[in-house]
Amino acid sequence: MSMMKPEERLAVAIARLILDPKAPPARHVAVGAASPIPAAACFLVQKLGYPIRLSLLSRRTGNPFTEGTRELFDLTGQGRIDLFFLGGGQIDGQANLNLVGTGDWPGMGVRFPGSFGSAFMYMMVPRVILFREEHSPRVFVPKVDNISAPGVSPPGVFRRGHAQVLVTGKCVFRFHPDRARFSLESLHPGETVESIRAATGFDFDVEGNIPTTPDATEQELALLRGPVCDEMLETYPEFCARVFDRKAAA
Repeated sequence: MSMMKPEERLAVAIARLILDPKAPPARHVAVGAASPIPAAACFLVQKLGYPIRLSLLSRRTGNPFTEGTRELFDLTGQGRIDLFFLGGGQIDGQANLNLVGTGDWPGMGVRFPGSFGSAFMYMMVPRVILFREEHSPRVFVPKVDNISAPGVSPPGVFRRGHAQVLVTGKCVFRFHPDRARFSLESLHPGETVESIRAATGFDFDVEGNIPTTPDATEQELALLRGPVCDEMLETYPEFCARVFDRKAAA
């Protein structure tokens, strides 16, 4: 097996979650401009031969959007986006996201980039994969300081779906909207239940023996480093240079 980088492991893990047979099919997936690992996962699914439609925001070529996020929100409202990716400066055990900042409004300690439609996407897309590479108590907190996008909603509030999973640099959590709680699904190599608890500010369930997140296959690695990187060079040149040691032609 070729030496695998952490980003490659995460991309493969997300690709397999996109194809989760227990989840509704992901026919049309949208990815934000600052999400290279989820984008790599989506391109990997395509290169493996699965016919998903991928809309990659800010990509200049091969993108069906002509007006960017306006069309993304229109398609989402019409129920034509099946899966989206979200993260947060803070994420808590109820899958609430904070993209605003820490502390009380308006004199907040740290400002995050902003919500930018995350609540709408969270409520209206049937499947959401949460992703945050950094796994630390400052990110995964008992309760977010500000709720930019709620993980669950009160009875009678319309929403099409919830978070499916939370993928981090240390593990994969499964989210259970019926009890508004995460359970540990798999551990990345070198991690233990105890190390995850030490790095996580919220409580989570552990059900039985937790497996190790599977390695990528040689085929998956070859696709990531070849055809997938070719697709990503235009939009994510720095990521491709760092992870795949590839640079776009001048």
